[in-house]
Amino acid sequence: MTTDTRTTAPRRTSAKRAATGALVGLALGDAMGLPTEFIDVPRITSRYGPWRDLPLPEPARVTDDTQMTLAVGRALEAAAAGGPLAPGRLAEALRAEFVDWARSPENNRAPGRTCLVACGLLAADRPWQEAAQIGSKGCGANMRVAPVGLVPGLDEEQRAGAAQLQAALTHGHPTALAASDLTAHAVHLLARGAEPLGLVGLLRSYAYENRSRYHERWLGDLWTRSQDPSPEHFAARGWDECLAVLERVAAALRTANPETDPCLLTGEGWIAEEALGTALLCFLMFPGEPLTALRRAACTSGDSDSLACLAGAFAGAHLGASAWPGPWAERVEYRDGLLALGALWDA
Repeated sequence: MTTDTRTTAPRRTSAKRAATGALVGLALGDAMGLPTEFIDVPRITSRYGPWRDLPLPEPARVTDDTQMTLAVGRALEAAAAGGPLAPGRLAEALRAEFVDWARSPENNRAPGRTCLVACGLLAADRPWQEAAQIGSKGCGANMRVAPVGLVPGLDEEQRAGAAQLQAALTHGHPTALAASDLTAHAVHLLARGAEPLGLVGLLRSYAYENRSRYHERWLGDLWTRSQDPSPEHFAARGWDECLAVLERVAAALRTANPETDPCLLTGEGWIAEEALGTALLCFLMFPGEPLTALRRAACTSGDSDSLACLAGAFAGAHLGASAWPGPWAERVEYRDGLLALGALWDA
């Protein structure tokens, strides 16, 4: 088994290959978190040793988190082939990819019930808003959204709309939409060189600016399936829950002991806003130590694979492809697909 317990921040240049770094980091985190999901920290450390030495499994097999990330990436490319990214083309490309994923024999990695139910409805060729599970804000909405933050050439409206749309096809709760938007925005900012020290502040500002904005062009009448009195109220409900978790992240960063399970501070990550918050916390505690960030996220009492995959996406977007040891990147499952998308978006 390959052993690599420490890395330091590589020198960042304009050629850091942020897209490749984010996608490979996401998959590595997913693979590290797969065997530690559903077990608590004492059992993880008794089985694998100190969390700072957590190994990459052999083989480095991933979960539905990486599979669906690739599906979103392929859908973005298919939708963009017909011209500027637009809601109708993206919704149909996502539908096709999600249904293919749901029917695939490789969909055997304990996929989430919400995704499976929604994909069944999408396969019946209903309007996608009828497939959306309006009460679900599970982390399946934002575990797969990183590609939206990496695709070059999108304006802010396209990026936000696409991030929320890809979530809404399965998870229709406004917090799922807002958390996905914030996750894609964080990846975008880090890929473009934003400093981790100011990231939480930037995300809070973005959330306040968008708090009452409903992306009707991308979401259609989705909000009418909730009990909210207006689309603005629907949107604000989601952003407010995300703002609350960002406050918890900011507080935790001031006082956090890295040896403490991050889930005790910002949540276990089964729901969208907590997945964002706890993954951010793991990354921001170790912004120059990407493997340490992955290991901290994977050695938690919560949704370890989703937390570590998001932490890996943040770290890879920030530090680029050289953040990850070559022998690790070569072993991760779906490597060819990840590298192909990364090369396309890094070009």
